Amino acid sequence: MPPSAEAVAHMEARARLASATSRAVRAMWLRVDRDNIHTSWLGLMVNVLSIVSGGQLAAASSTEPWLQSLLGDDEDRAESDRLNPASLVGVTGNGLPLADILMSPMWSALRLVTGGVPVVHAMARGQALLDLLVRTTIADTGRAADSVGMVSRPAITSYVRVVEAGACNRCVLLAGREYGVSSAFARHPRCHCSMEPVTRDHRPEPTSAQDVYAAMSAAQRHKTFGEAAVKAIDAGADIAQVVNARRGMASATVFGRAVQATTEGTTRRGLAGQRRKNFEKLPGNRYRTAKTPRLMPEEIYRQARGDREHAVRLLRRNGYIL
Repeated sequence: MPPSAEAVAHMEARARLASATSRAVRAMWLRVDRDNIHTSWLGLMVNVLSIVSGGQLAAASSTEPWLQSLLGDDEDRAESDRLNPASLVGVTGNGLPLADILMSPMWSALRLVTGGVPVVHAMARGQALLDLLVRTTIADTGRAADSVGMVSRPAITSYVRVVEAGACNRCVLLAGREYGVSSAFARHPRCHCSMEPVTRDHRPEPTSAQDVYAAMSAAQRHKTFGEAAVKAIDAGADIAQVVNARRGMASATVFGRAVQATTEGTTRRGLAGQRRKNFEKLPGNRYRTAKTPRLMPEEIYRQARGDREHAVRLLRRNGYIL
């Protein structure tokens, strides 16, 4: 059977949420005073952070209801192992503080203006970067929530990739592939593809890349793959040989540091911080934070090396499940 209607609806709802969040943030960007870009954007950051954090929380909060409607209650899972949606708010998929990332478009626009680019063009470039960052952040937050929710359910053994409508050629090639439940999700910026869980009683068999290609119109094929690739595929070439499935794809863990961690949620008020209890006050910080870093979900899966019980322990210790 193809991806379930629930899985497709879940993915499409996330894409709409990312789009709505981006539009709301774009409205803030359009209020920036072009004669005072830095100070103006700083003045808007409280509202911008509130909007994006709200989008993240909404994305993460949809996971548990979706899994329950799709699979029902998991009798083997403890009540304490439920996803903590708030644990994924305020930080990007690669562990960077959300506030720092949302400053990037402003710095980008300022560098362009300083370099002699007309301010209207510089602001347009900044807006495009802001759109990419916001959409990717919401999508990454939702996928991280889905991943944590799946790992915490013993009945789920793996997941299959569900591609969004109009997906790029890289994603089309990965359509229907099955991965271990704690495997990192390969994506590119602004990717909205999702995953569907696999259990003993729920085994989705999504359409293959070849089937997706066969269902496309000529115009869709040329847009997705390009004229030369279409000619090669129509002549009998293997799609995966024509398009490199991994080119431009990455999991969130490959960006940044060797150990993917964050300081978000590590104060005495944060769940992850409360579970460490080894606080210290660093110069320049307002609050005492835990000495040990808080690992991101995908870093946890990498360190667990397929040991699901260990992964659940680490997810609990780092505040991702209650």
